[in-house]
Amino acid sequence: MTSAPAIELKGISKAFGPVQANKDISISVQPGTIHGIIGENGAGKSTLMSILYGFYKADAGEIYIKGQKAHITDSQAAIAAGIGMVFQHFKLVENFTVLENIVLGAEDGALLRPSLRKARKELRHLADEYELNVDPDTLIENLSVGHQQRVEILKALYRKADILILDEPTGVLTPAEADQLFRILDRLREEGKTIILITHKLREIMDTTDTVSVMRRGQMTATVKTAETDPEQLAELMVGRKVLLQVEKAPAQPAQTILEVENLSVTDDKGVERLKNVSLNIRAGEILGIAGVAGNGQSELMEVLGGMISGQGTVRLNGDALDLTGKHSDGRSRRARGIAHVPEDRQSEGLIMDFHAWENVAFGYHHDAKYQKNALFMDNAALRADTQAKMDKFDVRPPLPWLAAKNFSGGNQQKIVVAREIERNPDLLLIGQPTRGVDIGAIEFIHKQIIELRDQGKAILLVSVELDEIMSLSDRIAVMFDGEIMGERLPQDTNAQELGLLMAGVTASEGAA
Repeated sequence: MTSAPAIELKGISKAFGPVQANKDISISVQPGTIHGIIGENGAGKSTLMSILYGFYKADAGEIYIKGQKAHITDSQAAIAAGIGMVFQHFKLVENFTVLENIVLGAEDGALLRPSLRKARKELRHLADEYELNVDPDTLIENLSVGHQQRVEILKALYRKADILILDEPTGVLTPAEADQLFRILDRLREEGKTIILITHKLREIMDTTDTVSVMRRGQMTATVKTAETDPEQLAELMVGRKVLLQVEKAPAQPAQTILEVENLSVTDDKGVERLKNVSLNIRAGEILGIAGVAGNGQSELMEVLGGMISGQGTVRLNGDALDLTGKHSDGRSRRARGIAHVPEDRQSEGLIMDFHAWENVAFGYHHDAKYQKNALFMDNAALRADTQAKMDKFDVRPPLPWLAAKNFSGGNQQKIVVAREIERNPDLLLIGQPTRGVDIGAIEFIHKQIIELRDQGKAILLVSVELDEIMSLSDRIAVMFDGEIMGERLPQDTNAQELGLLMAGVTASEGAA
């Protein structure tokens, strides 16, 4: 006897004003499987899952859970139906402990102590069963991103979820954390849980899922067995055209030195040395990639060069020293000198989420003459027109300058930041995690923009935790560990294994020993 689908969606449609996010979508997810959902940013994946989890109400359509029609009016109804969701941006209270976050909203009564005692016992069981070990008494703010994600999964399992939705779960994880996550998902599948995995990473789809559904512009275009497809076919189904999965670029033609860094050090407000005598250089017409596990000084390097924090040492741009500590060490002074900066975290450092797209495009450049109507007022009409042009060129969806940044998908938020910085024609582009949370079509587009800037004779400092991205984009690769440069390699003369050892702080001589 064939069991009923764990989830069945029939004819789901949802519009936000003139934007049709979902259009007549039907999908069936079998129990005890990992079902992938892929699509471009803005394709409607997260909206569809938010309907399933009760965050949005569909304009039309029906939801069936284990063969029974379900009326999911809010997240509590979804939880009662056995559905849990781990969002791309976690929903945790940072100054609460792990245990308090697990219990929050699932208390057994007015007295908290029995609920905490029960949760502590259940957490031990869940941690042992699914390899989800987290100290229950640690504050969330003191956990790594990977461990915070474990807490989100534990929250769902504590609430007896049989169906688990994960929205771009590896967007903020290191490679090691991502590998651990997929081991956990395999264990959950073995225990009979049903998992829906929303991701734009084709390798994760091919390695992890049993079945994959493809969305494009709010509609479901295909559902296929993962074993019967390949990355090239999935990419074409996502984008509607053939996509280059490898970066195509001519050999670099480096010219004069643009950036010189000598013995650069940064000490944080707790007295911890984050950068330790870092020296490097970048020439016009080349990309220097910085490889490393997150938290090893790459962020501080970008921030001191971008004028966000102070440092000690010598930095020269086009031969002239930059101020690292004084009144000309801020971001505005850096931009005036020809440095553009795409920060690693677009939401906290690159955008103000409640502001319009056209306002975000002005940030950092609002003093420019072309944006000024007179001494007192900005020319908002000129700003909106400029934003519209950037949106059209960078294929931001929807191309609506008046829309708040928070209403764009993560990938389209990234395009807004990248467009703002690249279109300034900088001498030096600092770009951190350029394609984090971005779909395959947008990755191809952003990579082309970076290569095009390089070929125009610009210098580019690229920071990424995606080793494939570092290997394919960079002309030279420097590896950082614990605030130091461990070594420099040419992409054609190295491999992931050698770079991985350097990222772990193991030099060639140590590795040989």
